Amino acid sequence: MGQTISHYRVLRKIGGGGMGVVYEAEDLKLGRHVALKFLPDDLAHDAQALSRFQREAKAASSLNHPNICTIYEIDESDGRTFIAMELLEGQTLRHRIAGKPLEIETVLDLGIQIADALDAAHSKGIVHRDIKPANIFITNRGQAKILDFGLAKVTLKPESVAMSAPTIESEEHLTSPGQAVGTIAYMSPEQVRAKELDARTDLFSFGAVLYEMATGAMPFRGESTGVIFKAILDAAPPPAVRLNPDVPPKLEDIINRALEKDRELRYQHASEMRSELLRLRRDSESGHRSAASSGTVAVGEAPARVAKLWKIAVPILLVALVTAGGLYYRAHRSKPLTDKDTIVLADFANSTGDPVFDDTLKTALSVSLRQSPFLNVLSDSEVSKTLQLMTRPASTKLTPDVARELCQRAGSKAYIAGTVGSLGSEYVLGLKAVNCQSGDTLAEEQVTAASKEKVLDALGEAASKLRGELGESLATVQKFDVPLSEATTSSLEALKAYSLGRKAHSEKGPAAALPYHQRAIQLDPNFAMGYWAVGIDYNNLGEVGRASEYFTKAFQLREHASEREKLAITADYYQFVTGELDKAAQTYQEEIASYPREPVAYGNLGYVFGAHGQYEKAAAFTRQAVRLAPDNVVWYDNLGNHTFALQRLDEARQVIHEAQARKLDDYILHNVLYGLAFLGADSAAMAEQQQWYAGQPDYENDGLALASDTEAYAGHLGKARELTKRAVDSAIRTDNKENGAIYLAIAAQEQAAYGNPAEARQTAAEALKLSPTSQGAESEAALAFAMAGDTARAESLSQDLEKRFPLDTQMQSLWLPAIRAQLALDRKNPASALNTPHSASLIELGQIVFVNNLSCLYHVYVRGEAYLAAGQGSAAAAEFQKILDHSGIVWNCWTGVLARLGVARANTLQARTSQGADADLARVRALAAYKDFLTLWKDADPDIPILKEAKSEYAKLQ
Repeated sequence: MGQTISHYRVLRKIGGGGMGVVYEAEDLKLGRHVALKFLPDDLAHDAQALSRFQREAKAASSLNHPNICTIYEIDESDGRTFIAMELLEGQTLRHRIAGKPLEIETVLDLGIQIADALDAAHSKGIVHRDIKPANIFITNRGQAKILDFGLAKVTLKPESVAMSAPTIESEEHLTSPGQAVGTIAYMSPEQVRAKELDARTDLFSFGAVLYEMATGAMPFRGESTGVIFKAILDAAPPPAVRLNPDVPPKLEDIINRALEKDRELRYQHASEMRSELLRLRRDSESGHRSAASSGTVAVGEAPARVAKLWKIAVPILLVALVTAGGLYYRAHRSKPLTDKDTIVLADFANSTGDPVFDDTLKTALSVSLRQSPFLNVLSDSEVSKTLQLMTRPASTKLTPDVARELCQRAGSKAYIAGTVGSLGSEYVLGLKAVNCQSGDTLAEEQVTAASKEKVLDALGEAASKLRGELGESLATVQKFDVPLSEATTSSLEALKAYSLGRKAHSEKGPAAALPYHQRAIQLDPNFAMGYWAVGIDYNNLGEVGRASEYFTKAFQLREHASEREKLAITADYYQFVTGELDKAAQTYQEEIASYPREPVAYGNLGYVFGAHGQYEKAAAFTRQAVRLAPDNVVWYDNLGNHTFALQRLDEARQVIHEAQARKLDDYILHNVLYGLAFLGADSAAMAEQQQWYAGQPDYENDGLALASDTEAYAGHLGKARELTKRAVDSAIRTDNKENGAIYLAIAAQEQAAYGNPAEARQTAAEALKLSPTSQGAESEAALAFAMAGDTARAESLSQDLEKRFPLDTQMQSLWLPAIRAQLALDRKNPASALNTPHSASLIELGQIVFVNNLSCLYHVYVRGEAYLAAGQGSAAAAEFQKILDHSGIVWNCWTGVLARLGVARANTLQARTSQGADADLARVRALAAYKDFLTLWKDADPDIPILKEAKSEYAKLQ
């Protein structure tokens, strides 16, 4: 910053990626602000990267178009090539979409601009080959700008236009024959096959971009490159209108034609797409209809001919009206629902005098209607929020009058009121769907149950008929229609307990819901949804070991659930029990395909991507969940964590503030706020969060554990021990021994890492005694034993973990490699530690479900220690730096502070093994890193062994 490069003074960094770093600068000659783009350091001298960089400048500079970023010049200064270009203010289309569909008016407006820019480029013989949302910038004034022509291909032009075509190095020198270039998810089929490309490849990519603008989702997705390639080559994306009902049919037609696999059937020119988008925008704005479709008679037609036509037409028309009149009346007396509408469920009017029907039948009706991919029942959280706006308590009984008012306030289309009465030994049930604006009855059903035991199945039959009357197709009614006694339970008492649990969860959270859900499965030991609910309660309370028991039982009983719940149970089983993240993601994707408006599937899929370390995808899917269910605090929790992991701290803070603005709150929101305060060294904000935890008996232990980690991070082991003890005692008081055991195991790691192995072994043993079967406690304790030199105990635990969790993605990719690498280090065998299989993919950054932060990145830390022991200073420094670069994942974990010491030691090693200037530079870096660590520990407990070692090493280096 502040440097002068050529005639530009650098002001600030404004962005960067794999192929370029961009700064704002002042042009000292012309007095204007520009953007300067440089190659990253690791590519600054790469011949191919330089060639592409130059090609970007030359290609873009030849195009003078308002929707293409203007290039001013390409130059070199001190051996660094840079491009000076137009400074844009706004955001990329990728960030503008952010997992949410844009307004259709915006889609059309931006689409027309992009099509016009592509037409201009193609007319000059330039094919972009990397059209994607990240390469399209949207200015604050709503102007689209195509960026980054680094992969552009220039074709030979006819002589008539050759003078205007740029002179660019032959493509053969820039890409290898048969090489697919571009960004995978937006490649055309011919790009995937590495065939010769022409302008039509950009039109396919543009179609993918239009799809994402309209739906918020990429058209071709998958867990691997191979899966995405197969989708591009063979699969059609889900219909855009399914993901966003506001998409006009004509826009879907335009997108589908652009995404034709065969380029001969695709649009042949960008100008065609622009014309169709312009026409659609005009028709959308004016409601234009052509005269050909209006049915009017042309002016000047012979009056006699018109009269003759009417002699024939009028009798036919009268007959048709008489015949169809009854049909017209029946079809239009009340409009059916559409898949855009939401409905409100009123409480049942129970005149039987039997309280078992209270709440129970409404829950059963909700389960039955939620089988429908067409109907959209307003969620419990949205009902509670709307009641609050009505200044009514969340426990307000939804009579038809209250339900109608709530329906109007929530912007829903209809409410469904139910009644149950007795007639001798029989029961009569009624359902009525009412338009909440007009009060018109949309549909009505009445059924009789021969006995109390038959009430649920009778209600299910009535609900199925009602679904058809409200506009759902017969095909989906038949496909998704499990009888209620099979989809829930045959026990009304068990269903009542489950209903009360749902209500308690909505109003007070998982701790309040748990006793009701446990009662439900006591009353019916085969109640799949009951076990699933208990698993969710325990999981939300951080007791993942207990949760897995109930998820397993639900999975075993999943045939006793509706199709929707069966998919959810299956996905949770793979995610939280077997740990098969790929299978969990696949199941959530199946759920989304069948129920595209189900927020839980999007949110949980985002969580799985977070566990995989794919936080961009995680954030995108979680934003979809927020869009579909903006009053569910869980999605804000997860989105806050995902954006935090991406080091977007301001965005994470904004997510939490959005949740709080909606009066949403839970302990995970406060976890994130605490983590943000910690990274900002804001002790007042951390104290504020601790005050919140102190007032929440169920979550006090989380706050104390966070505070303990912070003290340990600062080298205050005495305070950390005291806080850990208080956290464990608090967890035990709330019957959460698993959390307490995990806190002890993490404390054991801190003690071992700081040089107190005997204390570490004792603390790890206490952890296992408190919760011997917890996956989290056992994993953390196994690593603690290995770090403390108890190889026998660590080896035994690692064998047990491998046996119990053979399919668990994180266990096999993260935990076991870290434990075994540490065991190899204990045996003074760093080569074996480095040969321990480990994942070099994003999963090493994956979120761990049972800790307060996201992950301590133990495997990365141990790998850094192994490189140190092997005498590979540069490689060790890279691993420790990775931890420092991901503070939004590590937070206040002990690895975060010791990584600083690791960097110091790695650079010291480099200084000893290098010569000349390299040695001097490594020594300077080492001194700076030691000073950084010792400054952090300036008031640490003086008797910590590793602190004494660090001071001695620093003194010798000086």
